[in-house]
Amino acid sequence: MSQYQTIELEFTDNGIATLWLARADKNNAFNALMISELLQALDEVAADETVRFMLLRGRGNHFSAGADLEWMRDCAALDYNANLNDARELAQLMASLAQLKVPTLAVVQGAAFGGALGLISCCDMAIGAEEATFCLSEVRIGLLPAVISPYLVQAMGARAARRFALTAERFHGERAREAGLLAECYPAAELEDELLQWLDRLLQNSPQAMRATKALLQEVKQGEMSTSLRRYTEAAIARIRVSPEGQEGLNAFLQKRDPAWLPPKP
Repeated sequence: MSQYQTIELEFTDNGIATLWLARADKNNAFNALMISELLQALDEVAADETVRFMLLRGRGNHFSAGADLEWMRDCAALDYNANLNDARELAQLMASLAQLKVPTLAVVQGAAFGGALGLISCCDMAIGAEEATFCLSEVRIGLLPAVISPYLVQAMGARAARRFALTAERFHGERAREAGLLAECYPAAELEDELLQWLDRLLQNSPQAMRATKALLQEVKQGEMSTSLRRYTEAAIARIRVSPEGQEGLNAFLQKRDPAWLPPKP
């Protein structure tokens, strides 16, 4: 397993990968090294066929303060082409997270500022603490949420993304849930217990069916029907029905027993 300096990657026997932002002393702010290591870790998760889904979390009191100040200072001294290369690396991170084959769930506590909202938006689902603080702070320092903006719009909708990107106002978990950034929010003291409930629900599901469903919904996008999309959906259900897990799930349902991917009951 790879050794990282700014992140941690953990795997459990039941197929849960947890990717931790692990610069707690810097409030998990990301720099060039963290971006590079996150890309490497996502490749590691993608290559492991035993992974059923991945959690994205932050060590310490905060999910992530966004971009590291020293990194931003260094970027300010670079020319256009160097900044363009830097932006492309961050854009690749967002794309790799959004396109990861397995389902992803972000768990947010404390602060989530700037680019951290991009990471949250790139995950399939996100939950957080009611007390968590969110902010698209870029315009306050003369910048803009450029490479994360497509994912923000997908997660929050154009109107909400426009509001929070232009005002740079801070908002909390309940507002983040209303805007679509979070699926659910809970009191901070209950977040870990609620996460266990999410994990239990996800572990009930066929691993291959979850991967196939994620791929299906990425293809469907906004649901605008076309002949090619109709043919894609027809082939998708046919493939999963004849797959080993599809056969096992259908047979288990008809025979009124648990499917093989569920652990034995104690």
